[in-house]
Amino acid sequence: MNQKELIKLLQQGENEKLEFKVSFNDAVIETLVAFANTSGGTVFIGVDNNGLPQSLTLGKETIQKWVNEVKNKTQPAIIPHYETVEIHNKSVLLLSVNEFPVKPIAFKGRYFKRIKNANHQLSANEITEMNLQSLQLSWDSYIAPNKTIADLDVNKIKKFISKINASSRFSMTNDWKQNLEKLKLIIGTKITNAAYLLFSKENTSYNVHLGRFKTPSMIIDDKMFNGTLFEVVESTMNYLLGQIKVAFEITGKTTQRNEIFEYPLPALRELVLNAIIHRDYMSPIDVQIKIFDQKITFFNPGSLFGKLSVAQLKKDNYQAYTRNKLIAEAFYLTGDIEKYGSGFVRIREEIKSYPTMKFDFEEVPNGFLVTLHYTQQKSLFAANKLNIPDKVTDRVTNKVTNKVTNNLSKNQQEIIKQILLNQKVSAAQLADFVGISKRKIIDNINKLKELGLVERIGSAKGGYWKILNQ
Repeated sequence: MNQKELIKLLQQGENEKLEFKVSFNDAVIETLVAFANTSGGTVFIGVDNNGLPQSLTLGKETIQKWVNEVKNKTQPAIIPHYETVEIHNKSVLLLSVNEFPVKPIAFKGRYFKRIKNANHQLSANEITEMNLQSLQLSWDSYIAPNKTIADLDVNKIKKFISKINASSRFSMTNDWKQNLEKLKLIIGTKITNAAYLLFSKENTSYNVHLGRFKTPSMIIDDKMFNGTLFEVVESTMNYLLGQIKVAFEITGKTTQRNEIFEYPLPALRELVLNAIIHRDYMSPIDVQIKIFDQKITFFNPGSLFGKLSVAQLKKDNYQAYTRNKLIAEAFYLTGDIEKYGSGFVRIREEIKSYPTMKFDFEEVPNGFLVTLHYTQQKSLFAANKLNIPDKVTDRVTNKVTNKVTNNLSKNQQEIIKQILLNQKVSAAQLADFVGISKRKIIDNINKLKELGLVERIGSAKGGYWKILNQ
């Protein structure tokens, strides 16, 4: 490395692969360990925090002594490459390490990784995950403690096999045990963590917690799902479908109506699958999904896996890494996901038809947070506080009410529009939207029922409204 290259590095400052130290000490060894546990790097000894060379005295045995100290204080032992250079007529020692193949490396019983220009101590879960990753193993491939084939539901396994055969991604026989052995989900009479999560007879200890919020502190409704992963995906999607708004646009050409969901359903499904398949199952924290008026957030326990970064995820050519290989393989074979990590690409494609919708994601403490949010609902504009354009309103009202349009009051027409927007809208919500009392809402609904325009399906709490004569 020539003088020009060295000076350029010093001017760049400390980063994920470079650190400056005035002298050799334990902090140097900690940084070398962090580099070895991440992507490698170099420590410049004899340089201050501003990148300015200082006076460094190197005796005949000094460098070898320091190298030996690094070796003796790290487990497994790392031996840094060293090089002495002159920068502005001052001696500087470069200690470098490559990424270690079997991680993590420890220094005095502690483990570190490099994030930007700082060393971060690893948690117990991060230590385990890093070790599994370096060995190209995954937690879900290990034997589930105290579990056997007897703990699996054969009907769930057979349903899984049928779904695989229907997807045509793999050919399965009628021998379910042989099939699971081929997929490395069972070993003899023992089962893997993946098999337990996919086909267990009992509920597992991993939950998906959903909530409908009016404000961050006001919960309108909440639900907890706990079962096999395939079941939880479907239960979660059904709950989301019951909570998000649906607008109906009548074209006027036929009685057919176009359903306009508040969020693109394929995007929601991708996010649910991502949260369940790629979560860190060594974390005790639940998957958390929060539904607000114009926003949904998905919290997934566990940070991004492997070398994947938030910046890379924002590009369509990002390299995917799989935390739970067997679980991901199972969902791939059934056709639920694509194997090569194209989920975020598809989400971006789905929301393109939603003009004001944004797709944001970030790493947060103990996990990964994804947000879908918008300012105006798709195809609806700010014609009134319900965002329903007059021309759509007229078509909807005329088509729904058929020949009795002129007999409906403005309040009754407004009630119909709100039911078309959200079939699960409550009387209290209708009162707020229409601007009249709850008692008057009930009176108007009874009138609509008499006209044969509205019907209540199911119970007052769990049911929904149905518009008739469409």
